[in-house]
Amino acid sequence: MINTKKAIKQSMYETVMHQFNKTADMIDLNPNIRKILGITNNEIIVHFPVKMDNGKVEVFTGYRVQHNNALGPYKGGLRYHDTVDIDAAKALAMWMTWKTSLAGLPFGGAKGGIKIDPRNYSDSELERITRRFTYALGENIGPEHDIPAPDVNTNPQTMAWIVDTYMSTISSSERSHNQHVVTGKPVGAGGLEGRDRATGFGVYLSIKLLLAAEDKDLSNKKFIVQGFGNVGYWASHFLTKDGAKLIAVQDAHATLYNEVGIDTQALAQHCEPRKGSIKGFQGADEIESNEFFGLDCDIVIPAALGNQITAENAFKVQASILAEGANGPTDKEGEQILLEKGVTIIPDIFCNSGGVIGSYFEWLQNRNGELWQLEEVMAKIEKKLTENFYKIHSEVNKRNVDWRTAAFILAISRVETAYKQRGIFP
Repeated sequence: MINTKKAIKQSMYETVMHQFNKTADMIDLNPNIRKILGITNNEIIVHFPVKMDNGKVEVFTGYRVQHNNALGPYKGGLRYHDTVDIDAAKALAMWMTWKTSLAGLPFGGAKGGIKIDPRNYSDSELERITRRFTYALGENIGPEHDIPAPDVNTNPQTMAWIVDTYMSTISSSERSHNQHVVTGKPVGAGGLEGRDRATGFGVYLSIKLLLAAEDKDLSNKKFIVQGFGNVGYWASHFLTKDGAKLIAVQDAHATLYNEVGIDTQALAQHCEPRKGSIKGFQGADEIESNEFFGLDCDIVIPAALGNQITAENAFKVQASILAEGANGPTDKEGEQILLEKGVTIIPDIFCNSGGVIGSYFEWLQNRNGELWQLEEVMAKIEKKLTENFYKIHSEVNKRNVDWRTAAFILAISRVETAYKQRGIFP
Protein backbone atom coordinates (compact mmCIF):
# COMPACT_ATOMS: atom_id res chain seq x y z
CA MET A 1 0.00 0.00 0.00
CA ILE A 2 1.43 3.37 -1.00
CA ASN A 3 1.05 5.93 1.75
CA THR A 4 2.93 9.01 0.55
CA LYS A 5 0.76 11.92 -0.50
CA LYS A 6 3.04 12.60 -3.45
CA ALA A 7 2.54 9.10 -4.84
CA ILE A 8 -1.22 9.25 -4.39
CA LYS A 9 -1.42 12.65 -6.10
CA GLN A 10 0.70 11.64 -9.07
CA SER A 11 -0.78 8.21 -9.45
CA MET A 12 -4.43 9.24 -9.43
CA TYR A 13 -3.98 11.85 -12.15
CA GLU A 14 -1.63 9.65 -14.14
CA THR A 15 -4.08 6.78 -13.84
CA VAL A 16 -7.10 8.70 -15.16
CA MET A 17 -5.06 10.20 -18.02
CA HIS A 18 -3.70 6.75 -18.91
CA GLN A 19 -7.27 5.39 -19.00
CA PHE A 20 -8.47 8.33 -21.12
CA ASN A 21 -5.59 8.20 -23.62
CA LYS A 22 -5.81 4.42 -23.98
CA THR A 23 -9.52 4.67 -24.81
CA ALA A 24 -9.08 7.70 -27.07
CA ASP A 25 -6.54 5.75 -29.12
CA MET A 26 -8.79 2.72 -29.29
CA ILE A 27 -11.88 4.58 -30.56
CA ASP A 28 -9.90 7.04 -32.70
CA LEU A 29 -11.37 9.97 -30.76
CA ASN A 30 -11.68 13.17 -32.78
CA PRO A 31 -8.37 15.01 -32.12
CA ASN A 32 -10.09 18.34 -31.43
CA ILE A 33 -12.48 16.79 -28.94
CA ARG A 34 -9.55 14.90 -27.40
CA LYS A 35 -7.84 18.24 -26.68
CA ILE A 36 -10.96 19.52 -24.91
CA LEU A 37 -11.59 16.40 -22.84
CA GLY A 38 -7.93 16.07 -21.85
CA ILE A 39 -8.11 19.25 -19.77
CA THR A 40 -10.44 20.71 -17.14
CA ASN A 41 -12.78 23.63 -17.79
CA ASN A 42 -12.22 25.37 -14.45
CA GLU A 43 -9.96 24.91 -11.44
CA ILE A 44 -11.04 26.93 -8.40
CA ILE A 45 -8.89 27.35 -5.28
CA VAL A 46 -10.19 29.35 -2.33
CA HIS A 47 -8.46 30.31 0.93
CA PHE A 48 -10.79 31.29 3.75
CA PRO A 49 -10.47 32.12 7.46
CA VAL A 50 -12.53 30.43 10.18
CA LYS A 51 -12.61 31.19 13.92
CA MET A 52 -11.96 28.09 16.02
CA ASP A 53 -13.61 27.19 19.34
CA ASN A 54 -10.59 28.61 21.21
CA GLY A 55 -11.01 31.99 19.51
CA LYS A 56 -8.01 31.62 17.18
CA VAL A 57 -8.38 31.94 13.41
CA GLU A 58 -7.22 29.24 11.00
CA VAL A 59 -7.00 29.65 7.23
CA PHE A 60 -8.17 26.69 5.14
CA THR A 61 -7.72 25.81 1.48
CA GLY A 62 -10.65 24.53 -0.54
CA TYR A 63 -10.86 23.25 -4.11
CA ARG A 64 -13.49 22.79 -6.81
CA VAL A 65 -12.48 21.43 -10.20
CA GLN A 66 -15.03 21.43 -13.03
CA HIS A 67 -13.88 19.08 -15.76
CA ASN A 68 -16.59 19.13 -18.43
CA ASN A 69 -20.26 20.12 -18.77
CA ALA A 70 -21.08 19.09 -22.35
CA LEU A 71 -23.85 16.79 -21.11
CA GLY A 72 -25.23 19.02 -18.35
CA PRO A 73 -24.37 20.79 -15.06
CA TYR A 74 -21.20 19.78 -13.25
CA LYS A 75 -21.77 17.07 -10.64
CA GLY A 76 -19.47 15.58 -8.04
CA GLY A 77 -18.64 15.17 -4.39
CA LEU A 78 -16.78 17.23 -1.82
CA ARG A 79 -14.28 15.40 0.38
CA TYR A 80 -12.60 16.51 3.60
CA HIS A 81 -9.20 14.83 3.72
CA ASP A 82 -5.55 15.80 4.09
CA THR A 83 -4.77 14.29 0.64
CA VAL A 84 -7.07 16.78 -1.12
CA ASP A 85 -5.21 18.97 -3.60
CA ILE A 86 -5.69 20.31 -7.12
CA ASP A 87 -4.30 17.24 -8.92
CA ALA A 88 -6.43 14.81 -6.93
CA ALA A 89 -9.49 16.98 -7.61
CA LYS A 90 -8.66 17.07 -11.35
CA ALA A 91 -8.44 13.28 -11.52
CA LEU A 92 -11.66 12.78 -9.57
CA ALA A 93 -13.50 15.41 -11.64
CA MET A 94 -12.54 13.65 -14.88
CA TRP A 95 -13.74 10.32 -13.49
CA MET A 96 -17.05 11.99 -12.64
CA THR A 97 -17.49 13.11 -16.26
CA TRP A 98 -17.11 9.51 -17.42
CA LYS A 99 -19.28 8.20 -14.59
CA THR A 100 -22.24 10.49 -15.30
CA SER A 101 -21.88 9.92 -19.05
CA LEU A 102 -21.82 6.13 -18.64
CA ALA A 103 -24.86 6.29 -16.35
CA GLY A 104 -26.80 8.18 -19.02
CA LEU A 105 -27.37 11.20 -16.77
CA PRO A 106 -27.67 14.86 -17.87
CA PHE A 107 -24.59 15.85 -15.87
CA GLY A 108 -20.92 16.64 -16.36
CA GLY A 109 -18.07 16.02 -13.93
CA ALA A 110 -16.66 17.98 -11.00
CA LYS A 111 -14.97 17.28 -7.68
CA GLY A 112 -13.52 19.20 -4.78
CA GLY A 113 -13.08 19.49 -1.07
CA ILE A 114 -10.99 20.91 1.73
CA LYS A 115 -7.47 19.87 2.70
CA ILE A 116 -8.28 18.96 6.29
CA ASP A 117 -8.41 16.04 8.71
CA PRO A 118 -11.93 16.44 10.13
CA ARG A 119 -11.09 14.33 13.18
CA ASN A 120 -9.06 17.26 14.50
CA TYR A 121 -12.09 19.59 14.67
CA SER A 122 -15.27 19.78 16.71
CA ASP A 123 -18.70 19.56 15.08
CA SER A 124 -19.24 23.28 15.59
CA GLU A 125 -15.88 24.03 13.95
CA LEU A 126 -16.73 21.75 11.01
CA GLU A 127 -20.02 23.57 10.58
CA ARG A 128 -18.28 26.96 10.44
CA ILE A 129 -15.61 25.59 8.06
CA THR A 130 -18.29 24.16 5.76
CA ARG A 131 -20.42 27.30 5.75
CA ARG A 132 -17.42 29.55 5.10
CA PHE A 133 -16.23 27.26 2.29
CA THR A 134 -19.69 27.42 0.71
CA TYR A 135 -19.66 31.21 0.91
CA ALA A 136 -16.15 31.34 -0.58
CA LEU A 137 -17.23 29.20 -3.54
CA GLY A 138 -20.07 31.65 -4.20
CA GLU A 139 -21.54 31.38 -7.69
CA ASN A 140 -19.11 28.65 -8.68
CA ILE A 141 -21.79 26.22 -7.47
CA GLY A 142 -25.50 26.34 -8.21
CA PRO A 143 -28.48 24.02 -8.84
CA GLU A 144 -28.22 24.37 -12.62
CA HIS A 145 -24.45 24.94 -12.75
CA ASP A 146 -22.48 22.72 -10.32
CA ILE A 147 -24.12 20.41 -7.79
CA PRO A 148 -21.87 19.03 -4.99
CA ALA A 149 -22.61 15.86 -3.00
CA PRO A 150 -21.07 13.91 -0.10
CA ASP A 151 -17.75 12.11 -0.53
CA VAL A 152 -14.95 10.98 1.80
CA ASN A 153 -15.55 12.35 5.34
CA THR A 154 -18.60 14.38 4.33
CA ASN A 155 -22.20 13.35 4.94
CA PRO A 156 -25.86 14.50 4.86
CA GLN A 157 -25.19 16.97 7.70
CA THR A 158 -22.41 18.59 5.66
CA MET A 159 -24.80 18.95 2.73
CA ALA A 160 -27.48 20.47 4.99
CA TRP A 161 -25.03 23.17 6.11
CA ILE A 162 -24.11 23.88 2.49
CA VAL A 163 -27.68 24.16 1.24
CA ASP A 164 -28.67 26.40 4.17
CA THR A 165 -25.69 28.70 3.62
CA TYR A 166 -26.17 28.83 -0.15
CA MET A 167 -29.91 29.53 0.11
CA SER A 168 -29.28 32.35 2.60
CA THR A 169 -27.33 34.17 -0.14
CA ILE A 170 -30.34 33.99 -2.51
CA SER A 171 -33.22 36.47 -2.46
CA SER A 172 -36.08 35.19 -0.30
CA SER A 173 -38.46 34.80 -3.25
CA GLU A 174 -36.00 32.48 -5.04
CA ARG A 175 -34.78 30.30 -2.16
CA SER A 176 -37.26 27.48 -2.68
CA HIS A 177 -35.97 27.08 -6.26
CA ASN A 178 -32.40 26.39 -5.07
CA GLN A 179 -32.82 23.39 -2.79
CA HIS A 180 -31.16 21.13 -5.38
CA VAL A 181 -27.82 23.02 -5.17
CA VAL A 182 -26.49 19.89 -3.43
CA THR A 183 -27.61 16.27 -3.23
CA GLY A 184 -27.14 13.77 -0.43
CA LYS A 185 -29.06 15.99 2.01
CA PRO A 186 -30.92 14.62 5.05
CA VAL A 187 -34.43 13.49 4.10
CA GLY A 188 -35.95 16.20 6.31
CA ALA A 189 -34.00 18.88 4.44
CA GLY A 190 -35.08 17.86 0.96
CA GLY A 191 -33.02 14.69 0.67
CA LEU A 192 -34.02 11.50 -1.13
CA GLU A 193 -35.17 8.33 0.60
CA GLY A 194 -32.48 5.75 -0.13
CA ARG A 195 -29.72 8.16 -1.17
CA ASP A 196 -27.72 7.12 1.90
CA ARG A 197 -27.45 3.53 0.65
CA ALA A 198 -27.40 4.14 -3.11
CA THR A 199 -23.62 3.87 -3.65
CA GLY A 200 -23.22 0.72 -1.54
CA PHE A 201 -26.32 -0.78 -3.15
CA GLY A 202 -24.76 -0.17 -6.57
CA VAL A 203 -21.57 -1.97 -5.54
CA TYR A 204 -23.63 -4.94 -4.33
CA LEU A 205 -25.83 -4.99 -7.44
CA SER A 206 -22.87 -4.81 -9.84
CA ILE A 207 -21.36 -7.90 -8.18
CA LYS A 208 -24.70 -9.72 -8.17
CA LEU A 209 -25.31 -8.97 -11.86
CA LEU A 210 -21.78 -10.07 -12.83
CA LEU A 211 -22.20 -13.38 -11.01
CA ALA A 212 -25.67 -13.88 -12.53
CA ALA A 213 -24.19 -13.37 -16.01
CA GLU A 214 -21.95 -16.35 -15.21
CA ASP A 215 -24.89 -18.39 -13.80
CA LYS A 216 -23.64 -17.93 -10.24
CA ASP A 217 -25.02 -16.27 -7.12
CA LEU A 218 -23.78 -14.76 -3.85
CA SER A 219 -24.46 -17.75 -1.61
CA ASN A 220 -21.44 -18.38 0.64
CA LYS A 221 -19.20 -16.08 -1.39
CA LYS A 222 -16.46 -14.66 0.85
CA PHE A 223 -15.67 -10.97 0.51
CA ILE A 224 -13.36 -8.40 2.07
CA VAL A 225 -13.89 -4.64 2.30
CA GLN A 226 -11.35 -1.85 2.59
CA GLY A 227 -13.04 1.15 4.19
CA PHE A 228 -16.13 0.83 6.38
CA GLY A 229 -17.71 4.20 5.80
CA ASN A 230 -21.00 4.70 4.02
CA VAL A 231 -20.07 2.70 0.91
CA GLY A 232 -18.33 -0.16 2.69
CA TYR A 233 -21.12 -0.55 5.24
CA TRP A 234 -24.04 -0.57 2.80
CA ALA A 235 -22.28 -2.83 0.29
CA SER A 236 -21.59 -5.29 3.13
CA HIS A 237 -25.16 -4.97 4.39
CA PHE A 238 -26.72 -5.94 1.06
CA LEU A 239 -24.15 -8.63 0.25
CA THR A 240 -24.55 -10.42 3.59
CA LYS A 241 -28.35 -10.22 3.32
CA ASP A 242 -27.99 -12.06 0.00
CA GLY A 243 -25.94 -14.89 1.47
CA ALA A 244 -22.35 -13.65 1.12
CA LYS A 245 -19.91 -13.68 4.05
CA LEU A 246 -17.82 -10.68 5.17
CA ILE A 247 -14.52 -12.13 6.45
CA ALA A 248 -12.26 -9.05 6.67
CA VAL A 249 -12.44 -5.27 6.96
CA GLN A 250 -9.63 -2.73 6.82
CA ASP A 251 -9.51 0.99 7.61
CA ALA A 252 -6.78 3.48 8.49
CA HIS A 253 -6.73 2.24 12.10
CA ALA A 254 -6.94 -1.57 11.94
CA THR A 255 -7.40 -4.71 9.82
CA LEU A 256 -9.96 -7.21 11.14
CA TYR A 257 -10.38 -10.86 10.15
CA ASN A 258 -12.87 -13.58 11.07
CA GLU A 259 -13.10 -16.61 8.79
CA VAL A 260 -16.55 -17.47 10.20
CA GLY A 261 -17.88 -14.03 9.22
CA ILE A 262 -18.10 -10.51 10.65
CA ASP A 263 -21.46 -9.18 11.83
CA THR A 264 -21.98 -6.09 9.67
CA GLN A 265 -24.50 -4.45 11.97
CA ALA A 266 -22.46 -5.08 15.11
CA LEU A 267 -19.38 -3.57 13.46
CA ALA A 268 -21.37 -0.51 12.37
CA GLN A 269 -22.60 -0.02 15.94
CA HIS A 270 -19.02 -0.33 17.20
CA CYS A 271 -17.84 2.35 14.74
CA GLU A 272 -20.60 4.87 15.48
CA PRO A 273 -19.17 6.38 18.70
CA ARG A 274 -15.56 6.03 17.49
CA LYS A 275 -15.65 8.43 14.51
CA GLY A 276 -15.94 5.45 12.17
CA SER A 277 -12.89 3.53 13.44
CA ILE A 278 -13.13 -0.28 13.40
CA LYS A 279 -10.27 -0.69 15.89
CA GLY A 280 -11.12 -2.61 19.06
CA PHE A 281 -14.06 -4.55 17.58
CA GLN A 282 -14.51 -7.75 19.59
CA GLY A 283 -16.12 -9.80 16.82
CA ALA A 284 -12.90 -10.35 14.84
CA ASP A 285 -9.16 -10.72 15.23
CA GLU A 286 -6.78 -7.90 14.37
CA ILE A 287 -4.16 -8.87 11.76
CA GLU A 288 -1.30 -7.08 10.00
CA SER A 289 -2.46 -4.56 7.39
CA ASN A 290 -0.20 -5.98 4.66
CA GLU A 291 -2.03 -9.32 4.87
CA PHE A 292 -5.38 -7.82 3.82
CA PHE A 293 -5.34 -8.02 0.01
CA GLY A 294 -3.82 -11.51 0.09
CA LEU A 295 -6.66 -13.09 2.07
CA ASP A 296 -8.42 -16.09 0.56
CA CYS A 297 -11.76 -14.76 -0.70
CA ASP A 298 -13.99 -14.48 -3.78
CA ILE A 299 -14.54 -10.72 -3.89
CA VAL A 300 -12.40 -7.70 -2.92
CA ILE A 301 -14.11 -4.32 -2.45
CA PRO A 302 -11.75 -1.34 -2.09
CA ALA A 303 -14.09 1.34 -0.72
CA ALA A 304 -11.65 3.82 0.82
CA LEU A 305 -9.21 6.08 -1.03
CA GLY A 306 -7.52 6.01 -4.43
CA ASN A 307 -4.35 4.18 -5.38
CA GLN A 308 -4.62 1.33 -2.89
CA ILE A 309 -3.98 -1.58 -5.25
CA THR A 310 -0.59 -1.22 -6.91
CA ALA A 311 2.29 -3.28 -8.28
CA GLU A 312 3.34 -3.73 -4.63
CA ASN A 313 0.28 -5.73 -3.61
CA ALA A 314 -1.85 -6.65 -6.67
CA PHE A 315 -0.03 -9.97 -7.06
CA LYS A 316 -1.34 -10.99 -3.61
CA VAL A 317 -5.02 -10.77 -4.61
CA GLN A 318 -6.68 -14.20 -4.62
CA ALA A 319 -10.22 -13.06 -5.42
CA SER A 320 -11.77 -13.52 -8.86
CA ILE A 321 -13.72 -10.23 -8.66
CA LEU A 322 -12.51 -6.79 -7.65
CA ALA A 323 -15.39 -4.30 -7.25
CA GLU A 324 -14.21 -0.69 -7.07
CA GLY A 325 -16.34 0.99 -4.42
CA ALA A 326 -13.82 3.85 -4.18
CA ASN A 327 -12.75 6.19 -6.97
CA GLY A 328 -9.47 5.16 -8.60
CA PRO A 329 -8.42 2.49 -6.09
CA THR A 330 -6.39 0.54 -8.67
CA ASP A 331 -3.41 2.11 -10.42
CA LYS A 332 -2.38 1.13 -13.96
CA GLU A 333 0.42 -1.24 -12.88
CA GLY A 334 -1.83 -2.93 -10.31
CA GLU A 335 -4.59 -3.29 -12.89
CA GLN A 336 -2.28 -4.93 -15.42
CA ILE A 337 -1.23 -7.52 -12.85
CA LEU A 338 -4.85 -8.25 -11.89
CA LEU A 339 -5.96 -8.66 -15.51
CA GLU A 340 -3.07 -11.03 -16.20
CA LYS A 341 -4.19 -13.05 -13.16
CA GLY A 342 -7.69 -13.30 -14.66
CA VAL A 343 -9.37 -11.04 -12.08
CA THR A 344 -12.53 -9.32 -13.30
CA ILE A 345 -12.39 -5.65 -12.31
CA ILE A 346 -15.79 -3.93 -12.04
CA PRO A 347 -14.64 -0.35 -12.74
CA ASP A 348 -15.38 2.53 -10.40
CA ILE A 349 -17.22 4.57 -13.04
CA PHE A 350 -19.89 1.85 -13.05
CA CYS A 351 -19.43 0.03 -9.73
CA ASN A 352 -19.98 3.04 -7.46
CA SER A 353 -22.31 4.96 -9.80
CA GLY A 354 -25.37 4.13 -7.69
CA GLY A 355 -24.56 7.25 -5.67
CA VAL A 356 -24.66 9.70 -8.56
CA ILE A 357 -27.76 7.97 -9.97
CA GLY A 358 -29.42 8.46 -6.58
CA SER A 359 -28.21 12.06 -6.60
CA TYR A 360 -29.83 12.58 -10.00
CA PHE A 361 -33.19 11.41 -8.64
CA GLU A 362 -32.81 13.69 -5.59
CA TRP A 363 -31.99 16.63 -7.88
CA LEU A 364 -35.03 15.77 -10.00
CA GLN A 365 -37.27 15.37 -6.94
CA ASN A 366 -36.31 18.83 -5.64
CA ARG A 367 -36.55 20.40 -9.09
CA ASN A 368 -40.05 19.03 -9.68
CA GLY A 369 -41.33 19.56 -6.14
CA GLU A 370 -42.07 15.86 -5.63
CA LEU A 371 -41.52 13.36 -2.81
CA TRP A 372 -40.72 9.72 -3.61
CA GLN A 373 -40.89 6.71 -1.29
CA LEU A 374 -37.94 4.42 -0.55
CA GLU A 375 -39.28 1.45 -2.55
CA GLU A 376 -39.79 3.43 -5.75
CA VAL A 377 -36.41 5.16 -5.40
CA MET A 378 -34.55 1.86 -5.02
CA ALA A 379 -36.48 0.42 -7.97
CA LYS A 380 -35.46 3.41 -10.12
CA ILE A 381 -31.79 3.05 -9.11
CA GLU A 382 -31.81 -0.72 -9.70
CA LYS A 383 -33.43 -0.32 -13.14
CA LYS A 384 -30.85 2.27 -14.22
CA LEU A 385 -27.88 0.27 -12.94
CA THR A 386 -29.14 -2.95 -14.55
CA GLU A 387 -29.58 -1.25 -17.93
CA ASN A 388 -26.06 0.16 -17.69
CA PHE A 389 -24.61 -3.21 -16.68
CA TYR A 390 -25.94 -4.92 -19.79
CA LYS A 391 -24.67 -2.11 -22.04
CA ILE A 392 -21.15 -2.65 -20.68
CA HIS A 393 -21.56 -6.42 -20.78
CA SER A 394 -22.49 -6.20 -24.45
CA GLU A 395 -19.46 -3.99 -25.20
CA VAL A 396 -17.15 -6.41 -23.36
CA ASN A 397 -18.36 -9.29 -25.52
CA LYS A 398 -18.48 -7.31 -28.77
CA ARG A 399 -14.94 -5.92 -28.50
CA ASN A 400 -13.39 -8.67 -26.38
CA VAL A 401 -12.02 -6.12 -23.88
CA ASP A 402 -11.95 -5.81 -20.10
CA TRP A 403 -14.80 -4.15 -18.22
CA ARG A 404 -13.05 -0.82 -17.60
CA THR A 405 -12.12 -0.41 -21.25
CA ALA A 406 -15.70 -1.18 -22.30
CA ALA A 407 -17.10 1.32 -19.78
CA PHE A 408 -14.69 4.05 -20.90
CA ILE A 409 -15.52 3.48 -24.56
CA LEU A 410 -19.23 3.99 -23.85
CA ALA A 411 -18.65 7.01 -21.58
CA ILE A 412 -16.24 8.92 -23.83
CA SER A 413 -18.20 8.12 -27.00
CA ARG A 414 -21.33 9.72 -25.53
CA VAL A 415 -19.49 12.98 -24.77
CA GLU A 416 -17.87 12.89 -28.21
CA THR A 417 -21.31 12.58 -29.82
CA ALA A 418 -22.54 15.64 -27.89
CA TYR A 419 -19.64 17.73 -29.20
CA LYS A 420 -20.05 16.50 -32.76
CA GLN A 421 -23.74 17.38 -32.76
CA ARG A 422 -23.34 20.75 -31.04
CA GLY A 423 -20.11 21.91 -32.63
CA ILE A 424 -17.52 24.17 -30.99
CA PHE A 425 -18.34 27.84 -30.19
CA PRO A 426 -17.78 30.19 -31.98
